[in-house]
Amino acid sequence: MNFSSKLLETAVAEFAKLPGIGQKTALRLVLHLLDEDKEEVERFSHAISKLRNEVQFCEACHNISDQAVCEICASPRRNHQLICLVEDTRDVMAIENTSQYNGLYHVLGGLISPMDGVGPSDLNIDSLIERIKNTEVTEVIFAVSATMEGDTTIFYLNKKLKDFPLKISTIARGIAFGGELEYVDEITLGRSIATRVLYESSIK
Repeated sequence: MNFSSKLLETAVAEFAKLPGIGQKTALRLVLHLLDEDKEEVERFSHAISKLRNEVQFCEACHNISDQAVCEICASPRRNHQLICLVEDTRDVMAIENTSQYNGLYHVLGGLISPMDGVGPSDLNIDSLIERIKNTEVTEVIFAVSATMEGDTTIFYLNKKLKDFPLKISTIARGIAFGGELEYVDEITLGRSIATRVLYESSIK
């Protein structure tokens, strides 16, 4: 792609680094910004910069937050005896959109994937164990994508948690194998949480 401006080329190259954005889409976005008022572009730039510099991760559940403890963990209206284990923040948002869950979350920050060099020590597992030891949790729900990595992760976690006095459950498999949680429709995902089953029963 030939550019009439080095500044334009640099901006397009930066946008093209975003996931799912090719050069043509990146060019369209950059040209759109050039058509906007300078004040609009400044607001856009400031929002991204502020996000990167000021965003925090909840010290309890590792969800993205504006404070040290996120609104979900801090809410007295949530069921603090229930923890839903998810891969990342996108899954928290997907489950919250169903309005079928009122407990807390724990964001793992990924899934165990030896092929990609991701092991248990790379995930937020130690903090989960400490959280279970020091709080009133009575049930942990595995709500991760139905993939090989997801199954490997919950198998490992079940072994780590099985000696605790906990109910360990997994979302019902209304979700096809290989499906990413964030792309499942809200009705199916909500029903999968509401009809969750004991983990040991789900693998028989």
